[in-house]
Amino acid sequence: MQPKPNTDEPVCIPRDIALQAAMIRLGDIDEEIQAGYNIIRKFHKTVTIFGSARTPEDDPYYKLAEEISMRLAGSGYAIVSGGGHGIMGAANQGAHIAAQKGASKVGGESVGFNIKLPHEQTLNNYTTVSYEFAHFAPRKIVMTMYADAYIYFPGGFGTLDELTEIITLIQTGKTLKSPIILVGHEFWDDFDAFIKKQLVRRGLVAESDTNLYTITDNPSKVVDIVKANKTYCDHKIAKAPNI
Repeated sequence: MQPKPNTDEPVCIPRDIALQAAMIRLGDIDEEIQAGYNIIRKFHKTVTIFGSARTPEDDPYYKLAEEISMRLAGSGYAIVSGGGHGIMGAANQGAHIAAQKGASKVGGESVGFNIKLPHEQTLNNYTTVSYEFAHFAPRKIVMTMYADAYIYFPGGFGTLDELTEIITLIQTGKTLKSPIILVGHEFWDDFDAFIKKQLVRRGLVAESDTNLYTITDNPSKVVDIVKANKTYCDHKIAKAPNI
């Protein structure tokens, strides 16, 4: 990093100070990615679950996220979430219940990648492994790092950002193809309709790109899609008893 602008042109000093301060703050991004990688590589199979931090515990989607996570963890998948509350908390809660019943013996752990924010985000109580990020970018890189599936529940801008990111990575071949599952027809059918009406019709994406994701309300279908994916490994993992 240059200590001052390497140019003779007039410079906006406040902007340059802000840029240099940003570079200083971003200096530990590599360390955050490495820390997240060290956690992810401990597990044979992972599934990343996204969704709103604002979903209350009595919401049907909260219960659905908890059920799906518990079933997947019981089948040997480490469940990865953003570590917050709402859907993230539900995902970790389901995995935590499974871990307490023996899923941890077959890899079914509850991983939370939390992030420092001025408001809202605190680590939920259901993680068995966690790490706190200071920046969004390395956190998203780690959460999308070669998971066996990506499951999305209703959420806000953050969830939509994470969804379009992984669709783009798979569409462009920048990461290996894994199932992208959108849970909730009531919520995601409008997203699907927008993609087809605006993007496909205008030729901005290919019609086949809509096959990159699946929309369902059925938890058994979600589990079956995840377990059918053999992108990284095709040998069976023992199922935890009593789950």
